[in-house]
Amino acid sequence: MGGNSEKRAKKALRRVHLKTWQLILILIPLIFITATLFRFDHIKMVELKEAVKAADEAENDEEIAKTLTELKNFTFSHIVINVIEDNGVQNITFGTGTFYLEHQYIRAASAALQEAEQKLASSDNPNGNVFAKAMDVCKPQAIANHWNWNSPGYLNCMTGEINKYPTTSELESTIIADLPSTELYRHNYASPLWAPTFSGLTLLLCLIISVVIFIRFLIWLVLRLAIIFLKNR
Repeated sequence: MGGNSEKRAKKALRRVHLKTWQLILILIPLIFITATLFRFDHIKMVELKEAVKAADEAENDEEIAKTLTELKNFTFSHIVINVIEDNGVQNITFGTGTFYLEHQYIRAASAALQEAEQKLASSDNPNGNVFAKAMDVCKPQAIANHWNWNSPGYLNCMTGEINKYPTTSELESTIIADLPSTELYRHNYASPLWAPTFSGLTLLLCLIISVVIFIRFLIWLVLRLAIIFLKNR
């Protein structure tokens, strides 16, 4: 009786072992195909992101809105794996990562600063146009240090110069209030962890095959232990 049980266990062991190897042979190329599809999705996302930056540099607001919509729609409907560098550390994320519409912000900030300048120029401040005086000091520093309009160094310089004059707290508040928030020009589109695309379907198939292989390995291990147990009886 024990001999028959051992034979049946060995027969089942060989059958599970062969099927497992067949699944592994299917899984290996499928992993490469999935990785290639993920790579294609990443490249497409980068192309759409570069189109947004190009529209921003061209200062074309209509094209910016169009390319942003295309980038958002693609990212929201595909699995986009991205590597983002933060303070020298590379992190894997799903989506575009954070990017800024720098040129669009500079145009908006410039318009806001010009408006603030007009307000201050028409005010009855006894010190005159303190905004223009601050600009005379801070503009050369901004050029030398490559500051943008939203740079902390430039804003600190402007508010610092304005604060040198009495009764300018209200004017300082006017400048800060007129500047647009940088958050309005900051974008970060997150992609889903899974989507019904070619890459998503091949990924799902890889996961299913991997689970089956793992289960078959457990079955193989149990049968192997059963054979050892039956031999020692």
